[in-house]
Amino acid sequence: MTERGTNAYKQLTDVPPPVARAVRAARAAGFAFSCRPEQGRLLYALAGGATAAIGETGTGCGVGLAWLAAGAGPGVRLVSVERDARRAALAAEVFADDARVTVVHADWTALAAHGPFDLLVLDGGGQGKALGDAPADPRELLAPRGTVVVDDFTPSAAWPPTCGGAVDHARLHWLTHPALRAAELRLAPDLATVVGTRRHPADTA
Repeated sequence: MTERGTNAYKQLTDVPPPVARAVRAARAAGFAFSCRPEQGRLLYALAGGATAAIGETGTGCGVGLAWLAAGAGPGVRLVSVERDARRAALAAEVFADDARVTVVHADWTALAAHGPFDLLVLDGGGQGKALGDAPADPRELLAPRGTVVVDDFTPSAAWPPTCGGAVDHARLHWLTHPALRAAELRLAPDLATVVGTRRHPADTA
């Protein structure tokens, strides 16, 4: 989720219908921290490669989940967890007519019961960014060669990556995780995302 992410849709008219519904719900609820369009388009593209299941932490009002649902195939399950009861209920209403989508009111760790996932989007817990938020284990939540997305980083040209003049340990964790092949993608001048693919046991390098 990104501060002012909901406002980024004010000038957009070409978003998929589920995204438009979720944005309306976020606006009505006064929720500002929706997935930005740049990130949403990436999620849409990655969802098209999922064959069985997609997981997300931090549903918010469902904007990121809507991009995922719009891009996913008809047989793909989507499960998103949201710890705020009101937002979880609002997002569930957005997807009431989509049997593929389940919104769970719970802490992000509840997602493990629904995996493993072909695509895992960590947007509200499991990123390891905040004090006390242990990063998710891709070996437990991802299918072999599944993809994890960790968003809302400030682009960094340095190595190790920095944020606010200090080493960004959360980003470094994902970029160097031994179970992943990972890279940082710059989606906008002020927005970067880490995308990693879980190594298959047969991989040798």
